[in-house]
Amino acid sequence: MVIGKLKKKLKKGKIEVTKNTEEFLELGEEFFKFEKSIGVKIENLKSYSDTERIQQLLREGNIIFLKIRELRSKDITELKRAIQKLKRTCMALDGDIVGVDEDYIILTPSFAKIFRG
Repeated sequence: MVIGKLKKKLKKGKIEVTKNTEEFLELGEEFFKFEKSIGVKIENLKSYSDTERIQQLLREGNIIFLKIRELRSKDITELKRAIQKLKRTCMALDGDIVGVDEDYIILTPSFAKIFRG
């Protein structure tokens, strides 16, 4: 995502780049003014069908705090299926997944890892 934004700015001429004789790339002040933001979403898992929406948010690079209490109280088997599906998605994206308490799960894309201390 960041590299793509940098390439666009370089093509548009918004970033001034000069090359030294020592083959170092000198970047102007404008280079560091691009917007950096990480999305953190709080979502509810009410049924198995919600996994598609949550997977899409994860693929877009969002960190997700997932509330699972409602589905856990309705149908534990459906909850297990949904968690397995989300776990496979995290593994495919080289992300991370961890349960917090009995009611929450945190899902992260590849750039964020969960510390287990």
